[in-house]
Amino acid sequence: MKKYVLLSLLSLFSFATGYAQIEISTSLQEAVHKAIEKNSSIKNKELEIKKLQLQEKSVWNKYIPTLEASAIYSYFDNKLTVDLPATTLPIVNIPVFGGKSTFDNYGNIFNGSIMAKTVLFSGMQIPNGAKALKQKAIGTEYLKESEKDIIIKDVINTFDQITLLNEVEKLLNDSEKRLQTETKRISKAIEEGLAIPYDRDKIKLASLELKSKRIELEGKRKLVYRKIRYLTGYSDSEINNVQYNLVPYLILEENLSTENKQEIKALESFKVAYEYLLKKEKGTFLPTLGAFGGVTHSSVFDANSATPVIPGINTPLHLQLNEMTISPNWMVGAGIKWEVFAGFERKHKVHEAKLNIEQVQNQIDDTKEKLQLLLENNYVNYSVLNQKIEIASQQEKVAQNNLNLAIKQYKEGLINISERLEAENDSYKASLNKINILIEQRLSAIETIIATGELTKYITN
Repeated sequence: MKKYVLLSLLSLFSFATGYAQIEISTSLQEAVHKAIEKNSSIKNKELEIKKLQLQEKSVWNKYIPTLEASAIYSYFDNKLTVDLPATTLPIVNIPVFGGKSTFDNYGNIFNGSIMAKTVLFSGMQIPNGAKALKQKAIGTEYLKESEKDIIIKDVINTFDQITLLNEVEKLLNDSEKRLQTETKRISKAIEEGLAIPYDRDKIKLASLELKSKRIELEGKRKLVYRKIRYLTGYSDSEINNVQYNLVPYLILEENLSTENKQEIKALESFKVAYEYLLKKEKGTFLPTLGAFGGVTHSSVFDANSATPVIPGINTPLHLQLNEMTISPNWMVGAGIKWEVFAGFERKHKVHEAKLNIEQVQNQIDDTKEKLQLLLENNYVNYSVLNQKIEIASQQEKVAQNNLNLAIKQYKEGLINISERLEAENDSYKASLNKINILIEQRLSAIETIIATGELTKYITN
């Protein structure tokens, strides 16, 4: 497996020689764990895996003998009609059973048993069914890991937004301080007749713009905090305790691969599951063999039977049975069941299982192509952002130098207030642009590694 290392830089724009993986602080790591623990989708995936594991055990348990105890009592009252050849009682020469004869019977029957049954051979349906469930559980586990990557990305990027807002607040504070200084200086100059109120109004307008940006900043901060509370369950104080350095991430390996992507592994596991289900369906064409053994107790008691009128004696005979019991009746045996023809249902199920395998294979092929395209797109975007970071750094430096020069030139009367405020605005935009690109670069680097399916391997404190 090809290795690639994701490094964080020790300073904003210097690529250090000491390599490291995606470094996140302990407090940010704890926030990630909290988000994973809290996520409902992850919990449901874990429950689904447990259900599949229980279903697998249930299938294997079909090999465990079952023990059944039963007891049945019944009362019978019936008429028995028989048609026997006419016969004559010896000696007395009395004919009996001439034609049809009806007997009146009634009595009690009790039957009790303890029987054990087990499956000896299921046509391989049991093992193949259990293995299919196991593969489905493995595939669901891969999907769970894929969702963890998305949560990690979401948590890190959302905390980056807080860092962005904090940096924006610093920029606003710095701009406000400089404008306050200019306001005091211009007010004094107006009193001395060295400036006009127009200059002061221009500074006031710029201050109002900063105030508007601060209101917008606080609104965004509330939304970001609310999202983090949803993701992690953290309170505002716990959110504020998460601290880390906002530094770029560097991917050294260019030959990245999607072969370990969880979605692909999940689909491959599901395909194996369908292959086992196909074998299971084919097993229905084979006979099933079972064994049984146990003991029974059977008894007929207080039974009576009345015969038809007997010629010669002109009266029916009344027969009585006090008890007839077979106990204990030990038995053991084996049975085979072979459904030779069941219409075309089994054939259709086998065909359906083959279609399922073909569908999953199509999904695997399509997913591999899409993920490879996504990986290449993410890596190109990441490479572009790396170059933009360097450009943004230079832009910030130039804008800051221009601002310092504009402040001096405005004091000396070499430029007007509009040019001075324009330099202030350019410096703010350049600094904000650098932070935004940095956050985009971090997000792009994480998304690139997510496309390889190995993000969690490169997360360290």
